[in-house]
Amino acid sequence: MKPLLITDCDEVLLHMVRHFGAWLDEHHDIDFAPNGADFATSMTRRADKSAVEREEMWALLGGFFPQEMGRQTLVPHAREALAALAEMADIVVLTNLGDHCRDHRISQLAEHGIHHRVECNQGGKGAPVARLVAEFGSPVTVFVDDLAVHHESVAKHAPQVFRLHMVAEPALSPHVPPAPFAHARIDDWREAEAWIAERFSAGLTMDALNVEGAS
Repeated sequence: MKPLLITDCDEVLLHMVRHFGAWLDEHHDIDFAPNGADFATSMTRRADKSAVEREEMWALLGGFFPQEMGRQTLVPHAREALAALAEMADIVVLTNLGDHCRDHRISQLAEHGIHHRVECNQGGKGAPVARLVAEFGSPVTVFVDDLAVHHESVAKHAPQVFRLHMVAEPALSPHVPPAPFAHARIDDWREAEAWIAERFSAGLTMDALNVEGAS
């Protein structure tokens, strides 16, 4: 049985916020200054300096996905790291987009040389991660995501999974503290590849390590 890597896409495999900000600037006269917190606190209308309301924030994100996904660029070393890890593991991209974006995400990743199963999700990622782990036979699994809330969700629903916090956007990562429910924080795929491969090679789930440590 192969190990399993479940990875997010935006700010893990592909840059998003920098291109979303450029689009807001060009087409909506909105300044976007991501601060590591809620997007709704990062958007300001240039005309009157007013903040963008939460409902409009979601509408703007809906305008970016899928129409503007072609703007997104590859995170350095992500493709090479996935290619190396695919030699030993199964890989699933678990992305929080509407189901109508799935084919667009598959095509987008393929254009960057990344060809793996893509699953769309809305809300916490713990339950879908648990389902994927069960589907693949509960192998050693590593989960990679940029949002702390998803690491907490996975810790609750699939505690046997190793959790790696990654924020691959250099303009954003200094403002984002390490996720409390992640086992490690690594923002570079060269280091992340080695960390993930180490867990796969050890062949032990997080649960098994906890039992070993307690004995």
